[in-house]
Amino acid sequence: MGGRQVLAARRLLTGALDGEPPEHELVAAARSVVTELGSPERLLELVADLASGEGDPQACARLSYRHVLGFDKLLLIDGGPRQMLRAHVWHPGAGAIGEEDIHNHRSPLASYVVEGRLAMELYEVDDERGGGFAAARYAESLAERSADWVLKPAGPARLRLTHVGQYAAGSSYALPAHTLHRAWRDTDAPTVTLFLETGAERRRHTDVFTAAGPHPGAVAKVPLTAEEYLGALRDLAERLRTL
Repeated sequence: MGGRQVLAARRLLTGALDGEPPEHELVAAARSVVTELGSPERLLELVADLASGEGDPQACARLSYRHVLGFDKLLLIDGGPRQMLRAHVWHPGAGAIGEEDIHNHRSPLASYVVEGRLAMELYEVDDERGGGFAAARYAESLAERSADWVLKPAGPARLRLTHVGQYAAGSSYALPAHTLHRAWRDTDAPTVTLFLETGAERRRHTDVFTAAGPHPGAVAKVPLTAEEYLGALRDLAERLRTL
């Protein structure tokens, strides 16, 4: 189900990412895919297709929401557990309770910066040597009967910063699932990224670290309505037309 651009994107995702390649090959393939789909012209065609009602707006809206890290998360292509293609829209002044968190993911990921700029830090756990800085560790999972985030305390930890980078419009990055990182909008202007999670296997939980104080035990996800979702896509299409 979907228009021409939706079907073309699905074919690209399936052709490049199906199968069970080693993680390093999957990460490289995912980065290539988001770079191809993330060009403003190509992404505009896809978003306009979806904004017209192609695809499954009701289902995509249920998996679109304001993320705890401070951006709007819009599902574009739902490829089941193997491919989830999203647009992330970071607005100025849109703070969130988890914006300082360091975390990893359930599966390998790749991201392409369409507009604006992101900064990113990479970290390693440094418990044995006692270096770095102190943080509280949580095991983050999804609630059994809802899509809410559940954060279970997992004790103290120490983290060490290993890399700092900036990603301007037209650049991309890709990370294995276990890589600890923190990313944020590094400009006063809005930032748009195309984000892809992929892989046949997904971890049951992710690791979240914070030095900013304790987290609540659960954080609710508030999905968009279909009308809100289509409106957000139309707004995104208008942004892309100006690039």
